[in-house]
Amino acid sequence: MKISKSEFAQRRKRLMAEMAPESVAIIPAAREVTRSRDTEYPFRQNSDFLYLTGFEEPDAVLVLVPGRRQGQVIMFCRDRDPELELWNGYRQGPEGVVKNFGMNDAYPESDVDDIIPGLIEGRSTIYYSMGHDDQFDRRVLSWVNQIRAKVRNGAKPPGDISDLAFLLHEHRLIKSDAELKIMQKASDISADAHCRAMKESRAGRFEYHLESAICHTFSENGARHPAYNSIVGSGKNACVLHYTENNARMEDGDLVLIDAGCEYQGYAADITRTFPVNGKFSEPQRALYDLVLKSQLAAIASVKPGKKWNTPHDVTVRVITQGLVELGLLKGDVKTLIGEGAYRDFYMHRAGHWLGLDVHDVGEYRIDGKWRPLEPGMVLTIEPGIYVAADNKKVAQKWRGIGIRIEDDVVVTESGCEVLTHRVPKTADAIEALMAAA
Repeated sequence: MKISKSEFAQRRKRLMAEMAPESVAIIPAAREVTRSRDTEYPFRQNSDFLYLTGFEEPDAVLVLVPGRRQGQVIMFCRDRDPELELWNGYRQGPEGVVKNFGMNDAYPESDVDDIIPGLIEGRSTIYYSMGHDDQFDRRVLSWVNQIRAKVRNGAKPPGDISDLAFLLHEHRLIKSDAELKIMQKASDISADAHCRAMKESRAGRFEYHLESAICHTFSENGARHPAYNSIVGSGKNACVLHYTENNARMEDGDLVLIDAGCEYQGYAADITRTFPVNGKFSEPQRALYDLVLKSQLAAIASVKPGKKWNTPHDVTVRVITQGLVELGLLKGDVKTLIGEGAYRDFYMHRAGHWLGLDVHDVGEYRIDGKWRPLEPGMVLTIEPGIYVAADNKKVAQKWRGIGIRIEDDVVVTESGCEVLTHRVPKTADAIEALMAAA
């Protein structure tokens, strides 16, 4: 289950077809990042570079030169080095990049400064995403300045540097069949991890015990890294939206909120489930949980081609506000409360985001100032929640310290949508049954 070499080639071809005449695109790979002293963080490739190449080594540069007769697709990469490969792992080298990744030409990374100025000279536009890597930004500008210094000798520098993201990120927004298969695999692995966490939950254990069970499930299924820092928040910690300390003792009678997903072949899953530490919801917990679930199911049902991006969020706001009034946590007319944003005391985030090679994936949410319509192949999360702070004295004691979020990954289809993360139970009864059987 991998993206084919031909699909990567088609992606590059499509991008070049939309580039301006006499232009060039420059896409750098990620660099290794020092964690401490002489150790590095696990390497993760730049998502744009990965989308166009499938190449997962650092310190590479992809250059696209539409119309170049000698070859339109050029890559610079680390040269083969048997001694370094003995210590740090195998390299493709220029020959491997041409043979295995479909490049027209490839050169050692050490030749970048000598060759790229010649590739951009005479081109009208450079497509490059400025502002993400200061070091490489300076490098690109130095190449342009090299050409500018030779204007009196007839050299023609590019007249414009245009953000590559405006073209490329719209391509990334619509997933291919191959991408969706990989995202389904990421979802399945992540779903199994959440089910395992539910089964292993016990009062007296610590949040990190569940985190370790999740990460173990990821790794043993070929997803060696989480897509983001896992959130395992029990009790009042569930009310902290991006809680990642994961070091508290889980208490009998509390809920635990887990927001975790793996990365598989570069693609992210993103799932949140909330369940009772002891396997049994209390009455107030179930009341709020059922309300969040009701809003999520209604939002998922609203996901269809042509519907606006904001539609699922608006649905969750209406359902949650109405429910909070019925439960007594809010008082007043529902329409008025929505207009005043009163629900934000309990539901302060939006209902979802794009998902793909990045957890918060690329792609505009508005077009010409208006919410964009959904299209088949878009993948988004649906993740409403209710969070009642432990010190919120405006509500009855029974509600305080309860934090709930339910999140699934959804792909827009021709007729509606499909839930990629359906393998994790989410009704209160199903969760209790799974935990009771453990």
